[in-house]
Amino acid sequence: MAEDSDLEKTEPATPKRIEKAREDGQVARSQELTTFTVLMASAAGVLFLGGKLIDDLLSIVKNGIQLNRDLAFDTDLMLERLSELAHEGLFALGPMMLLLVIAAFFSPMFLSGWLFSSKALVPDIKRMNPLQWVKRVFSVHGLIELFKAIAKSVVIGGMAALIIWHNKEAVFELIKQPVHIGVSHMGELLGFSFIFLVSSMLLIVAIDVPFQLWEHAEKLKMSKEDVRKESKETEGDPQVKARIRNIQRENARRRMMQEIPNADVIVTNPTHYSVALRYQGDSMRAPKVVAKGVHLLAARIRELGEENKVPILEAPRLARALYHHVELDKEIPETLYTAVAEVLAYVFQLKKYKHQGGEKPEAPVDLPVPEGLDHA
Repeated sequence: MAEDSDLEKTEPATPKRIEKAREDGQVARSQELTTFTVLMASAAGVLFLGGKLIDDLLSIVKNGIQLNRDLAFDTDLMLERLSELAHEGLFALGPMMLLLVIAAFFSPMFLSGWLFSSKALVPDIKRMNPLQWVKRVFSVHGLIELFKAIAKSVVIGGMAALIIWHNKEAVFELIKQPVHIGVSHMGELLGFSFIFLVSSMLLIVAIDVPFQLWEHAEKLKMSKEDVRKESKETEGDPQVKARIRNIQRENARRRMMQEIPNADVIVTNPTHYSVALRYQGDSMRAPKVVAKGVHLLAARIRELGEENKVPILEAPRLARALYHHVELDKEIPETLYTAVAEVLAYVFQLKKYKHQGGEKPEAPVDLPVPEGLDHA
């Protein structure tokens, strides 16, 4: 049962899964949004460019039906005139066509942004399978598409009926008007009716866009097993990573132990903490922590220090401050300069005593460790 639940696609898609889907051309798309945008662009074009377009087209028709005797008997002139009229018609329709192309090109970006994927152009044999087509038609998605088609018919048809009923008197008035005035009024009536009709599609778009986003998210859902596999591929196997971290810690510990014989002093707690310090005035700005540890590791640091005759000083507060506030192979902070300076002065005097004799120096006590650095 647990294995079955791990294979169910219940987890939201990861960023990597979403990016992979985009590379394959799988993004949320709303055909209704694209249709609405193109139709609204058409309505705006008719509203703002319709007057000039009608004038240009009327002029082309008027010039085209003029009878010219030379054109009637010279086929070359006839073809030349036809080419001129075609170019005039193209220039007249150009702004409207450009507006529609721009709307059709940019409208899909409103939902998922710019995307170009060559993988989406690769033929897929599965799409040509009749059984797959039948499954899509009679699936939940097919039922939803059927509901959308019915809803569009009802909404747009209802709005069209409402517009016709509201403007029935204006339509009958067109019959009584002169042709040039009637044509003008009819254009205005059709333009505003078209805008209201297209506006009714806002309801369809408002339902379809969230549905497309939800359906796309559902398609990209992953099982718990898929998430685990992706995590392993991205970050690596947790067991392998743990093994690598252990090896890295062992290597760091080995290097740290190799530095202890070169240390100038080992500051201890005396039993729980051990910190080895080294200072070379010609190459270091301040003393550096070359080794540190607690409990068993602290004991091992002391053992190596004794074996290599490294001075060991019991200074509990300083040992704890160095262990908690200075990283390995890093210089001590300025707040501990005074305390460490007393320790190094003691070590220098101790070395001098061992080589030259004289009065043995006393180990410093009550070192000036600032409050807050001592983690008791």
